[in-house]
Amino acid sequence: MEMLNNLAFGFEHALTLQNLMYCAIGCVVGTLVGLLPGLGPLSTISLLLPLTYSIPTGGALIMLAGIYYGAQYGDSVSAITMKIPHASSIVACIDGYQMNLKGKTGLALFTAGVSSFIGGTVAIVVLSTMAPALGEVGLLFGPADYCALMLLGFFCVSFVSSGSLLNGLAMAMIGILLGVIGTDVNSGVARYTMDLAFLQDGVGLISIALGCFGIAEIVKNLDNRNTLTPFNGKIKLIPTWPEFKRIIPSALRGSVVGSVLGILPGGGPTIAQFAAYAADKRFSKYRHEIGNGAIEGVAGQAAADEAAARTSFIPLMAIGIPENAVMALMLAAFIVKGIQPGPNMIGTHPDLFWGLVASMWVGNCFLLILNVPLVRYWLSVFKIPYTVLFPAILFFCCIGTFSINNNLDDIYITAIFGLIGYLFLRLGMEAAPLMLGFILGPMLEENFRRAMLLSRGEFGVFLTRPISGTLLALIGAAVVWQLVSFLRKARKVPALEQAPVEP
Repeated sequence: MEMLNNLAFGFEHALTLQNLMYCAIGCVVGTLVGLLPGLGPLSTISLLLPLTYSIPTGGALIMLAGIYYGAQYGDSVSAITMKIPHASSIVACIDGYQMNLKGKTGLALFTAGVSSFIGGTVAIVVLSTMAPALGEVGLLFGPADYCALMLLGFFCVSFVSSGSLLNGLAMAMIGILLGVIGTDVNSGVARYTMDLAFLQDGVGLISIALGCFGIAEIVKNLDNRNTLTPFNGKIKLIPTWPEFKRIIPSALRGSVVGSVLGILPGGGPTIAQFAAYAADKRFSKYRHEIGNGAIEGVAGQAAADEAAARTSFIPLMAIGIPENAVMALMLAAFIVKGIQPGPNMIGTHPDLFWGLVASMWVGNCFLLILNVPLVRYWLSVFKIPYTVLFPAILFFCCIGTFSINNNLDDIYITAIFGLIGYLFLRLGMEAAPLMLGFILGPMLEENFRRAMLLSRGEFGVFLTRPISGTLLALIGAAVVWQLVSFLRKARKVPALEQAPVEP
């Protein structure tokens, strides 16, 4: 009952004409940012942050939040139609782009839109009911626990990779090696930079994602003269009832996974999409289709992406700790307005807290309208012949890459990874495990070294801590289960009978 009263109080502030306008502006700008290849919420919020000085506090925070989770909605469009992802839509390139090639682009975007709405709704319920308590959960995780969590993430390689497991592990290892390029955070020593100044800060995630997925796919399409446009087939928007029944379970699974991982520092949409995809490949009734254009491959990651984007506000507002770069900018916006996020924020500024929570659901409805009924209009852009569209796509990729650090070297790195990604495509190697290794590798190394420093070199800390011990036990049980399943399948394969040798 108390929650309903708090939400009613929040809607009183969120449904004012002024806040509705700022919420709509944030959602529209965020969706457009998601649609444009290479651009993301980080660069957009950083550019618009000075404008918040002249905007009322509630409206400014609502608008910036709308840009953030609106971009999570819109980034699926470029990933599905052109295989050009943002950091939080890498997994959408796998099944979403396969659905596009099969002429199911409208169905894929409808699935992403509805699943994102479900994920956002579940996350808002979690945010409004358990924000103070769940914010403290993140404080229970130590370096050893995060290390075990990263190991559990690496176990997802067997689910993310739809081809050979050996190829997937090899690509993940390449990603780990790419992730350690740059200055070591503990010792300050430059590693694998080849004395190149622009590699001191490492290789950017956006450069690898745009290169290995976007530019590589453009080069592949240009190499295939039969591919005239990135969008093929008629726009079939509304799914059949059997298809809709496949969306709901996957979206709910992704919502739960994203809501949990969004709370943890270092988690967020980027990690949540891989975890949701792995959960679908393990528990879905149609897991044998995932990787070849299955609805579940789009629904689960879209729901997890949106849920993690919402629940990432929990550690920010309940503890005052931003879990990623976008939340750090949101923290700056709070401080600029004279508000210190933390345990006392709900009591001292209930109008801002509950108004922001209520505005998220209002924004959810705005985004559903933008991304489902207007899908036909979004797709009309992608019916432009490829020979006209691909220079514009490359232009936006370059702008998106350059806008992060204002460095031309990032564009050169993106071009290099575009050629590498094209080579991977020709060799039948998948880039998704590489991205997983690149994201988790540095986090695993950093937390492992911290755990060793705090425990004075005792490896037993991973088993004595309850959280890390439980996670490692889950990994061990999953490995044993995989081995048992493999042996069972091997026994079912009938032995080949030798043909009689003719005299």
